[in-house]
Amino acid sequence: MTAPPATPTPGAPWHALDAADVAARLGTDPERGLADDEAARRQQAHGPNALPEPPQRSAIALFARQFKSPLIYLLFVAAALATVLGHLGDAGVILVVVIANALIGALQEGRAERSMAALRRLAELQARVRRGGTERVLPARELVPGDVLLLAAGDAVGADARLLDAQQLQVAEAALTGESAPVAKLADALPAATALADRRDMVYAGTHVTAGRARAVVVATGSATEVGRIAELTQRAVEPPTPLERRIERFGRTLVAAALVLFAVVVALGVVRGVPLAELLMVAISQMVSVVPEGLPVAMTIALAVGMQRMAARGAIIRRLAAVETLGSTTVICADKTGTLTRNEMTVTALWLPDGRDIAVSGSGYRPEGAFTAADGRACDARDPALAALLRAVALNNDARLAPPGEGRAGWRVIGDPTEGALLVAAAKAGIDPDALRASAPREAELPFDPAAQLMATRHRLPGAPRTVFVKGSPEAVLRLVADAVQRDAARAAAEAMAARALRVLAVARVDDDALDAGFGALAGRAHLLGLVGEIDPPREEARAAVAACRSAGIRPVMITGDHKLTGHAIARELGIARDGDVALDGVELERMGDAELAAALDRVAVFARVVPAQKLCIVEALQARGDVVAMTGDGVNDAPALARADVGVAMGITGTEVAKSAAKVVVTDDNFATIVGAVEQGRLVYANLKKVILYLFATSVDEVVVLLLALFAGLPLPLQAVQILWINIVTEATLTVNLVMEPLHGREMQRPPVPRDDRLVDREMLARIVLMASAAVAATFGWFAWRLAAGAPVDVVRTETFTVLAMCQWFNVVNCQSATQTSFGGALLRNRWLAGGLLLSVALQWSVVYTAPMNALFHTVPIPPADLLPMVAAASTVLWAEELRKLAVRLSRRTAPARSR
Repeated sequence: MTAPPATPTPGAPWHALDAADVAARLGTDPERGLADDEAARRQQAHGPNALPEPPQRSAIALFARQFKSPLIYLLFVAAALATVLGHLGDAGVILVVVIANALIGALQEGRAERSMAALRRLAELQARVRRGGTERVLPARELVPGDVLLLAAGDAVGADARLLDAQQLQVAEAALTGESAPVAKLADALPAATALADRRDMVYAGTHVTAGRARAVVVATGSATEVGRIAELTQRAVEPPTPLERRIERFGRTLVAAALVLFAVVVALGVVRGVPLAELLMVAISQMVSVVPEGLPVAMTIALAVGMQRMAARGAIIRRLAAVETLGSTTVICADKTGTLTRNEMTVTALWLPDGRDIAVSGSGYRPEGAFTAADGRACDARDPALAALLRAVALNNDARLAPPGEGRAGWRVIGDPTEGALLVAAAKAGIDPDALRASAPREAELPFDPAAQLMATRHRLPGAPRTVFVKGSPEAVLRLVADAVQRDAARAAAEAMAARALRVLAVARVDDDALDAGFGALAGRAHLLGLVGEIDPPREEARAAVAACRSAGIRPVMITGDHKLTGHAIARELGIARDGDVALDGVELERMGDAELAAALDRVAVFARVVPAQKLCIVEALQARGDVVAMTGDGVNDAPALARADVGVAMGITGTEVAKSAAKVVVTDDNFATIVGAVEQGRLVYANLKKVILYLFATSVDEVVVLLLALFAGLPLPLQAVQILWINIVTEATLTVNLVMEPLHGREMQRPPVPRDDRLVDREMLARIVLMASAAVAATFGWFAWRLAAGAPVDVVRTETFTVLAMCQWFNVVNCQSATQTSFGGALLRNRWLAGGLLLSVALQWSVVYTAPMNALFHTVPIPPADLLPMVAAASTVLWAEELRKLAVRLSRRTAPARSR
């Protein structure tokens, strides 16, 4: 069978055809979908359903890209100048330096691109389809024309599709048409001339379902979709730089200006001192290049890429680069309870019937095995009319499915919302077959769950009975529809008692009428209460430790839940989120509070319960107005505004809707609060490692400059040749800088306060350390140089020794940079195997420069007697001892600070 075309015949656009005609032209069965073999043939014909990606840059293109920096141009000028002056060896070394830098940069950019590609694959969109008569979830890239899509609130539309049927369907199409409000959809054909924004019978890739449900047949995939055509025009668009990148760019411009000033100073001093112009220009250019940390951009890219990979390995996919740095500054985490702080394995444990009976339900998880026991100890089952009526209602007013073990699954699982899945399990425990019940009483109409109303209603024709509407939702919302005041009061008391036991409570009612088109308001005063259902979702064990880690890190956890505030507060106290004096607020109470009152109460609120989307957004903005950096978790369509507004929006990867994932900066693949805390820890590590790199680069650049200037002021020969300065930069930066960003967690990241939002790349503490480390290196290097000259040693020998002492100082400095307070003798170097390997490589390269004849000729060095190496190491080690003394003083001051404060 030949795959049909992805577009209809000219003059008959898809939206102008009847649904049956569309299915016929595409050769698909609207009820069963495509057969597997036919879908495979169409996949071969049409290719993957993927938007065009930017062409992958070749290795040559990545290599050529590294030559765009003005700093590289300076090196080329230096090489050309050396050639003109007859220093061919120096010119060769400079070119080797340039090529080595380009190779390193190209390799690291390629690694970062591969990391991002891997992360994109982890976050691929999933789609629900009907193939061969069964419902399946598969990657959206496998969709083909003719596939039957199944859509529900929260789903992203994976391809352009023509609606077959729709129930209360609304789709957010702002990304495609600019329409800010969700668009109501219908399955009726439209005139051929209907504009794209008005095609109510079509859904398009890149849009999101905000309400209702539908079936649709795919008519276009990949580049043939409407959004695919736009993507082809914008595939070369560049993502704007993050705040950190902007800071580093401004920082770099300042350094280039400083380098130019240094160049002028060195040339002026050299001319005054009578240094030969050719030699002076070479040294001045080398100094100018060395003062600019050209390795910083590469180090930053690697640090962020490594952080993203480490976060992904722990279950947190970073969708926005800025989130890596922002995570380290987080001061408040607003977390959903269900699935994030708890196991997301809802289990019905208690029922309350309108006749006043309390019934306990045994069993746990999704295995449909358990018993119903009344308070007097008597067993109950589906033969009890009141119990059966309640359980049949929750099985019919339900969008979840219960899947038995099989196809590689060891246990039962719920397809859909866990809360609804627990209701199906409870019905099955009573001997009710949900699938058979739904077949005998099919759903005729519905009002999908409305987060604002906190209600869901479905209409069914029961066997031998008139049309019946079943309503379920929060007790407060359902009881407002119940006419019997006595029942309402009794149910409220029962709901309070169940919530106090940390149960999530749902109320269920029946309306003997088929009027459902007028909305929930039309049901008021006509509902008959069927009962209350109490579910529990036990807290995750790891969440307790994660909450404690938040507290020690200066981060305040706040719970946001759809449960009753008593339920939420009970779980929050168990986890340590709510402490003595903390309170819980529900949506009604929050609505009555003004901005000033809310701001005053925020410090004491540990739980926000029963809040609507606008209130979640209000909570985030109120926290931000106080100066907090807010991470907000969410999984539903209603969470998207707050996720987008938060400093770091965190979407759930398992239960999260595509709307939530698109609005978030981070997607947590295991829906676990502990994973979020781990991502914060990694964010702090990334930023701390970047600061270590900056410290190291500046400490090693300043000492080279100061040593040269001291020699010029003192009228001494130049202590280093130009190629030796360039070699120092290559040895220290290429072999050590990149490895410094690989520093692992030290275990103290979550014992420090959050990184201030306005933290400077070079703060006062770092500046003091730069001055100390550079001063110690200058004292060792210039002191050795002056002492050896005074002792009458040959200039070539003194320069070689000075060159080596300076390299040794850099080795000690990189060890110093591993921690601002902890001693370097505690095995820190061994924890970072990358850095240990880089040090060994640096030592080996320096040995080759000093002790091999070809390198002696290139770098103007002479072999050093081995006996002289030990005093040189001792001199260079003053860098280490100076920092060790400072670290000791810091540790002692911190130990005595509490005593002084007492």
